[in-house]
Amino acid sequence: MDFNAWLADMTGFLSRYSALFIGGLRNTLILSAIAGVLSILVGGGLCFLRMSRIAPLRWIANIWIEFVRGTPVLVQIMLVYYGLPMIGIEPPVPAFLGSAGNRVMYGIIALTINSGGYICEIIRSGIESVDPGQMEAARSIGFSPVRSMMMIVVPQAVKNILPNFGNEFANLIKASSQAMVIGVAELMFTFNTISSTGRVFTPLIVIAFLYFVMTFTVGRGVHAMEKHFKKADR
Repeated sequence: MDFNAWLADMTGFLSRYSALFIGGLRNTLILSAIAGVLSILVGGGLCFLRMSRIAPLRWIANIWIEFVRGTPVLVQIMLVYYGLPMIGIEPPVPAFLGSAGNRVMYGIIALTINSGGYICEIIRSGIESVDPGQMEAARSIGFSPVRSMMMIVVPQAVKNILPNFGNEFANLIKASSQAMVIGVAELMFTFNTISSTGRVFTPLIVIAFLYFVMTFTVGRGVHAMEKHFKKADR
């Protein structure tokens, strides 16, 4: 097949299946964006538990982190999807998620649990990378421990952990593909739908390109933020 024939075939393919790809991309972005925001909140909370002087609180954080590290995200998604209804937990479903919103919500919860554990360790390493003298200096001028942490230590830690945050969010976008196993119509679910027609390689190329665009955009965004912080420091 020459280039012109390939281009005509690809154009026809995209025209035929564009709605499926757009829907899959939409759900992938929804999964990744909502889980990303929630995982920052969960990871921050876990970090303070992890660094607490109260042993039971540290145990909770440690168990969470070790569970996330020690089990595949696919297993975690299935545990959430089948386990939560068994104990009577039904997450609220926003109207914009549509009729299959409950599956999307289970995917979001599972991805939040997974990414929250990793973000906890990223935040903890960032806080520990800040010179302890910064906290002591803040306390010496009358700041409370919480105010010292939030106004002095955390802003400095954020600059140190930006690259790791970017990597984790890129990993979260890729991990969202595992939600296909519970019927979430994200990009890899789109592949399953199209491949049943006999087209296998072409949809994979399109899907790989879309994932690359998303993760590349995240990487460039983080790089721009790093440059901004460096200019602010100067």
